[in-house]
Amino acid sequence: MKHIIYSFLFFMSTQSFSQLTPFEKSNGKETATYFQAINYYKNLSKKFERILVKPMGATDAGYPLHLVLINNEKKFNPITWHQKNKVVILINNGIHPGEPDGIDASMMLARDILNKKIVLPDNIVLGIIPVYNIGGCLNRNSYSRANQNGPESYGFRGNAQNLDLNRDFIKCDSKNARSFTEIFHYLNPDILIDNHVSDGADYQHVMTLITTQYNKLGTDLGDWVKKTFEPKLFAGMHDKGWDLVPYVNVEDTDPSKGFSQFYDSPRYSSGYAALFNTISFMPETHMLKPYKQRVQSTYDLMITMIQQASIYADELLAKRKRAIENTVHQNQFALSWKPDTTQYSMITFKGYEAGYKKSDATKMNVLYYDHNKPFTKQIKFYNVYNAENFIEKPVAYIIPQGWWNVIDLLKLNHVKMERLKNDSVIKVGVYHIADYKSFPKAYEKHHKNYNASVSKKEEEIKFLKADYIIYLNQPSNRYIIETLEPTGDDGFFAWNFFDAILQEKEGYSEYRWDAIAAQLLKQDISLQKKFLQKKLSDSSFANNPSAQLNFIYKNSVYYEPAHLRFPVYRIEKE
Repeated sequence: MKHIIYSFLFFMSTQSFSQLTPFEKSNGKETATYFQAINYYKNLSKKFERILVKPMGATDAGYPLHLVLINNEKKFNPITWHQKNKVVILINNGIHPGEPDGIDASMMLARDILNKKIVLPDNIVLGIIPVYNIGGCLNRNSYSRANQNGPESYGFRGNAQNLDLNRDFIKCDSKNARSFTEIFHYLNPDILIDNHVSDGADYQHVMTLITTQYNKLGTDLGDWVKKTFEPKLFAGMHDKGWDLVPYVNVEDTDPSKGFSQFYDSPRYSSGYAALFNTISFMPETHMLKPYKQRVQSTYDLMITMIQQASIYADELLAKRKRAIENTVHQNQFALSWKPDTTQYSMITFKGYEAGYKKSDATKMNVLYYDHNKPFTKQIKFYNVYNAENFIEKPVAYIIPQGWWNVIDLLKLNHVKMERLKNDSVIKVGVYHIADYKSFPKAYEKHHKNYNASVSKKEEEIKFLKADYIIYLNQPSNRYIIETLEPTGDDGFFAWNFFDAILQEKEGYSEYRWDAIAAQLLKQDISLQKKFLQKKLSDSSFANNPSAQLNFIYKNSVYYEPAHLRFPVYRIEKE
């Protein structure tokens, strides 16, 4: 009998030890490797029926992206979940593998839910991406996070293409981002949590939080997040012993002077999710805090998110449903947002007095935060953004099929499209790029375009059979407009998808064109007047024969119509 009892106790102790994460086994000093994390979830799935681990697409590192699903009903169909009014929460980890807090916290969260140490409410379903940036996670080191306090070793920020994946959600240069897009639309999450670690200023808080910028969610859903749901998260964390504060959006300055809410354009996970009316959060633990505290606060924030989402499930789902419906019928969309410096909230901030001291390294003044002088004070948090650059929704866009890289991304994001049945001449609104600037240095694989200005007119354009037409009567309207309008902050023009139109493909030799240009001026009185006015008003032009020949060329039928003509066309009326 004693032998049986001892055997049972030994089995229970080894079983318990086998479910400890590398983080726990090392007493908070280590983070799981990619293979340890995946094997951990697979072992849980062998023991529990409420969890499913499935590969969900390729990554640049050659290993598949995995998705872990946890549901009390032991059924794993997202369509059914939404039909049953369950709140779907997607947790993304390791987008920056040098910030691994979420990797370890999610492993413990999944285990504790399955062991019923933590209650997963029946109206909540979890999706967990164990490690998103697999290539970066495999590139393990102890030095790339120079300002960070643990763990002992960790992954690198860049992925297998050396891309920062938290700049890749719109452009999808990586296989990781394309697989994430498939996961996102497969789950259609009501809430996205993307776990991070902060850089920047020093302060007392262990956990800070980026919330989707409220104004971008629309009045109803955005106000509810700001006034109801987010305060409950802050209160829930306070009850667990954490003084949560909005993400401290400053670098080498004094945050006690106040700061603005982080601008999450669609290149970021939260900005991308907002295009589909998903409420998104980026937990940002503070880099200088001990790793053990950072992981525990991430764990507690995810539990708080689950608890509050369950309590407010009916309101959350109703308001998100209404926001999606509004997107279908909305007529004007803003492409840019700027913080309103006249409006702010007062928040309780726990910091350290900032000052300057002589650097031991450079012997010059350097900013420092005095831990002997902590303070708690009310500071200004600028969390209202004003919409700018409004676009009137067209009836439809037409995209020639040759722009397949754009079309593929639209399909990946579940944009509904039709194809023209015949070659057709259609009157459309046409943009011409009047001016733009480009980054002089590469940024995430691109020399990004910005400050684009356009002219617009109606033209009759010939389209070919099987070109794509996209009607603006669908839940993806906001994604469609933000990516296809040329003046958007993170649209496809900004990310160089259409740069081929910026270069002329044909030209002329001046010695030959000179005779043709002279003949054109004789034949076209309107062109002749325009040419003479330009010479009279512009002295440099008047003394530049090459510029004059180019002017005649660009105002003639010889000039190629595709140059600077934006290849996404607007059908303005039914």
